[in-house]
Amino acid sequence: MINIVGIGANVYDTLVTLPCYPDEDTKMRASEIKVSGGGPCATGLTAASRLGESTAFLGCLSDDAASRFLADDFEKYGVSREYIVSEPGYQAFTSYIWLSEKTVSRTCVFDKGNIPPLVLNEKQKQGIQKAKMLMVDGNELSAAIEGAALARKSGTKVLYDAGGLYSGIASLLPMADYLIPSQEFALGYTGAESAEEAAKKLFAQYQPRVVVITQGKEGGILFDGETVSAYPAFPVSAVDSNGAGDVFHGAFAFAVVRGMDYYKACVFSSAVSAIKCTRLGARQGVPAYEEVIQFLKERGYHEFEKNME
Repeated sequence: MINIVGIGANVYDTLVTLPCYPDEDTKMRASEIKVSGGGPCATGLTAASRLGESTAFLGCLSDDAASRFLADDFEKYGVSREYIVSEPGYQAFTSYIWLSEKTVSRTCVFDKGNIPPLVLNEKQKQGIQKAKMLMVDGNELSAAIEGAALARKSGTKVLYDAGGLYSGIASLLPMADYLIPSQEFALGYTGAESAEEAAKKLFAQYQPRVVVITQGKEGGILFDGETVSAYPAFPVSAVDSNGAGDVFHGAFAFAVVRGMDYYKACVFSSAVSAIKCTRLGARQGVPAYEEVIQFLKERGYHEFEKNME
């Protein structure tokens, strides 16, 4: 049985590391160029897999070079491909990401490709019903809404990585058990002036089990309907912040499935994300579980050691 399944973006990333962002209409030699799998949901699943949980992606790929790379990438990182549908003759979702060494920031340009929208088949529906958690990110919205409704009926929990203010996402928000938006999304969607106010508004309107708002280098907050708690970010020498939020969501899914409470899940996920930022590539930068526990132990978080027993 697969414990964590996901519906959403799966992207062929070309990562271009630059000394700084170039001026318009100039040339610059890159420090490094490499390709990597990306996308919020797909990268989250990869993170959970690398930490030690069983995962599977529910989606479509084609027969182009990008699709072949993405299929192989799932196999490389242990994400099951049993629920992937093949649609020959199309182009996959691709992006080009500039990574500035000077500012440790990223700029992304993407092409969503033309693979037809996912329509859930019976095998994929059964995969959702048997799983412990369904991860969605607002992409493949129609299938995500159908899958989330099916999950709620079957007892599968739904984690919504709310990073983009996509059209129609209001239909998905009420189905989230774990609603984890970026601060940008939370403030933009609610009109609130602070993350705390936004968390309370989202909780009151949609009644998830918990709202977690990610705030990048500032860590984040969680609200369970009673208490607002801040969780930390961990300072590191970052080289690539691309995909850090995606990794956080996958680590949170892993942590909750493994029985951590929400605050510990946030601290654990923040640590996973921090370690990832010290390495190039959203997926290959994800640490092993034991490495995360050691990282936390070195920073005084000894309570996580018992999760290894």
